[in-house]
This record gives sequence, structure tokens and C-alpha cells, in this order.
Amino acid sequence: MYLIIVGAGDIGTPLIEIATRSGNEVVVIERDGAKADRIASEYDCLVLNADATVRETLEDAGADRADAVISTTDQDATNVMVCLLAKEFDVPSILSVVHNPEHMSLFRQIGVNTMENPQQLIAEHLYRSVARPAIVDYMRISEEAEVFEITVTEDAPIAGRTLQEAAQEGYLTGDTLVVAIEREESDKPITPRGNTRIKAGDLLTVYSAVGADPEITDIFGHYEDTTE
Repeated sequence: MYLIIVGAGDIGTPLIEIATRSGNEVVVIERDGAKADRIASEYDCLVLNADATVRETLEDAGADRADAVISTTDQDATNVMVCLLAKEFDVPSILSVVHNPEHMSLFRQIGVNTMENPQQLIAEHLYRSVARPAIVDYMRISEEAEVFEITVTEDAPIAGRTLQEAAQEGYLTGDTLVVAIEREESDKPITPRGNTRIKAGDLLTVYSAVGADPEITDIFGHYEDTTE
């Protein structure tokens, strides 16, 4: 692919490394001279020490033949300008980091794929790991909905029951869905069915429309400690 990456900071630099390592043709636009020189010396890519909010810069970068423009600067205003200019070149894929959640709707209005501030996402993940250690991994789907991984304990209400039984007894509702099961004796994930019996030690991938609230994690035997 032919990629134009705007910004060589904390977000842009790892992206440049991944993109060049994967054999893509990469052009980097970086306004800071020192950063531009560093990227040019370390990675196999063309580096333009220029302002990406100027149309001529994107022309020099070859935006008319780019497969994607990815804006990673730390200023949402700059990222918006870059994306608007990229649309003038009919770039097939335009992506941007968004630092202020209040600006997310603006990027969506102009038809740009967005990623929320990665530092914020990392912070949330670290906090979740401390506050809810039962959750092995998780991904937020919307304001409330999440997909998460959780291990079934020996005393979990759902342990020993089939998914159909768990639903009939009210442990699983329409807002909660077990989408995959990893079991030690199985060499590949199990696709859950109504008659699939949940065992202690199973690692479940769960979709919850209301997130991984204590009422949900209790089902899998991870009870919130209410002692002080």
C-alpha cells in the first residue's frame, strides 16, 4: 500500500515502524525538523519536513495515488485540516487520531475513520486491570456494551450448566451472550450452542450490552469485594 502518515510523534512513530516493516510504501509528513531527520535516518520511507495542512504538501507527498492518509498529530484542529485536504484528493481511506472526545462527531461528519486518543484508551485499560482483575481482556463496543474475556471459577453459578439452562434460570439474559469458549483440553476455541455445558476453568469471550458490571461478572464466579 501507499501510505501517507502525518506526524512522527508518540503515535506516528510506532505506526511508521509497523508500516515500513510490513513492506508498504510510506511517506511521512512532519513539521518538526529534528523529528523529520530522526525518522529519515531510522526508517525506509520518504520524509517531508513540511506543513501537512498546506495542499501543496499533500501534492508533493503523492496524495493523488495514496491508498490512505493517516493523521496522528497531537492537535485535533490540524488533524481535521489534513483530513479535509485528503478528501479533495479522493484518498480511499482517511483516518485520524482524536484527542478530545467532543470532537469525535466533527470527524464523523466529514466521513473520517477515527481512533480515540490511544493514551486515554491505555489509561482506561490499566485502570480496568486494577479495578476489575477478573477481566482478562476487553473491548468497548459502544458507550456501555463491551466484549470481554473472563475465566469461570469453581463456585460460579454458571459452572456445570448448559447455556440453555443458564438462560432458563435467569443467569444469562438477552443482553449477555457467550460467543466463544477456550478449554484446556480443547486445541481450538469451542463455538457455544444451547447444549454446551460450561465448566470451571473455561475462558469465555462474552458480549454484554450493559458492560462488565458486577452483576454480570458474578455469574462467572468473580464476586466484587465489598469489604473496606
